[in-house]
Amino acid sequence: WRSSATAQPWQAGLFLPRTWDRCQTPGVKGINVAAGEEQQLSMQEKQVVEDLEMPFVRRQTETLFQEQPLTGNPYLEDTLLRSYLKTHLPPKVLEEVHQDLERFGNRLLTKIQPLGWECELNPPVFRQYDAWGRRVDRIDTCSAWRRMKDISAEEGLIAEAYERRYSNWSRLYQAVKLYLFSSSSGGFNCPLAMTDGAAKVIESLGIPGSLKNAFERLTSRDPRKFWTSGQWMTERRGGSDVANGTETVARRQPDGTYRLYGFKWFTSAADSDMTLTLARIADAEGQCLQGSRGLSLFFLRVRDEEGKLNNIQVQRLKDKLGTRQMATAELWLQGARAELISAEGRGVASISNMLNITRIHNVIGAVASMRRMISLSREYARRRVAFGKLLKDHPLHMQTIARMEVQARGAFLLLMELVRLLGLAETNLASEQDQLLLRLLIPVAKLYTGKQASAVALEAMESFGGQGYMEDTGVPVLLRDSLVLSIWEGTTNILSLDVLRSLAKSQGQVMSVFLSTVQ
Repeated sequence: WRSSATAQPWQAGLFLPRTWDRCQTPGVKGINVAAGEEQQLSMQEKQVVEDLEMPFVRRQTETLFQEQPLTGNPYLEDTLLRSYLKTHLPPKVLEEVHQDLERFGNRLLTKIQPLGWECELNPPVFRQYDAWGRRVDRIDTCSAWRRMKDISAEEGLIAEAYERRYSNWSRLYQAVKLYLFSSSSGGFNCPLAMTDGAAKVIESLGIPGSLKNAFERLTSRDPRKFWTSGQWMTERRGGSDVANGTETVARRQPDGTYRLYGFKWFTSAADSDMTLTLARIADAEGQCLQGSRGLSLFFLRVRDEEGKLNNIQVQRLKDKLGTRQMATAELWLQGARAELISAEGRGVASISNMLNITRIHNVIGAVASMRRMISLSREYARRRVAFGKLLKDHPLHMQTIARMEVQARGAFLLLMELVRLLGLAETNLASEQDQLLLRLLIPVAKLYTGKQASAVALEAMESFGGQGYMEDTGVPVLLRDSLVLSIWEGTTNILSLDVLRSLAKSQGQVMSVFLSTVQ
């Protein structure tokens, strides 16, 4: 079809769902039309005639015709995923899971992918004041972003892991759905990571009565009840050194709650309903214990029942290289009401469960990104003609795609092993060796797949030639969003030190388990 200036960007780009049967129309050479749209044929014929009558020079230069890569149901097209599930899942579980994933794949293709592109085109906007000069600190997100939240609840993207319908396989099943969802989610996979992490922390604390409502909302399938969570740890001194970088102070109130005062420099998913955050409890003289032993973990609601911020001021939204679909903000806590949920001084230990979950989500996002880029690259190779033949018939081009495929398959299998072990640990079926291996593999997998994802994205972009560099194809978005995967939740050196600590803490036992498992 002739390209139209009025077409929606997601229709022009790589996110176009293949939801119709394509058929060759008799008598009009070179035009494909959608089944059921024959009534438009006469108009198309007229357009072709007009194009043919166009002066030759203009006709040759007006339009660049290249076949757009069109991917189908991401579950049905992922042979490695289906093979893995068939090999490992019990038959009854496989039967139920297969039916749901095929349905989910169709929903991704027809409904969710267009919403994801809409999130990219309509990033959040910060409105500090209303028309009358009153400070409102409102973060406006697009309707597609809000719809992603509803879909996440409906699909049980958090609930699945905590309902444990399939015992130790529930966590793996949740990871598979998140893997399929990630590249189409318009960045909503990030708040889901923190929501999952918050649910894990609350569960590890025994779901105390005061947090029962929060846990039920975090794990709900009802969009009207579902909450997302933030994770407010990074402060002005930045990064992973929370022991020395956390300046937020908690002051105890007569009713047993706390008021938090401080500056959170980098808060992802600032539009979330709640958050977990670290702070130092001030004593009667206003003094705080420094170092990690002075940090405690707090739960707070971002807004009250009327929608007003909980004594929080938004300073600005971050201007990021990628993940622009999601609101990341700088926040002042000016007496935010909060609840202490860890033992005093045990904040870092209590939030470690959240970090493990978010790192696993990082791996899911990395593997999903690689799969998406390679699928598009491979599909393009089946359509693009260069030097007299399809790209797929050029051995050197296919060698490049094959090398990317090997990287993606290895990363996928590492991810599946990771969530398999987590599922065993969560259902008390993990051996001591399983738990040691899980402790080692989380930082290793996060480190390695984060590096892989950006390298594969860059290589896949190059496989499109100049088209890969064009914004409206959607490829640059995938590259930009992949770059955060080696930074968020621990850079390479931080993760390397984490691995070293796991070796030292187990007196080398974890390495013996790793080597024997690999053998």
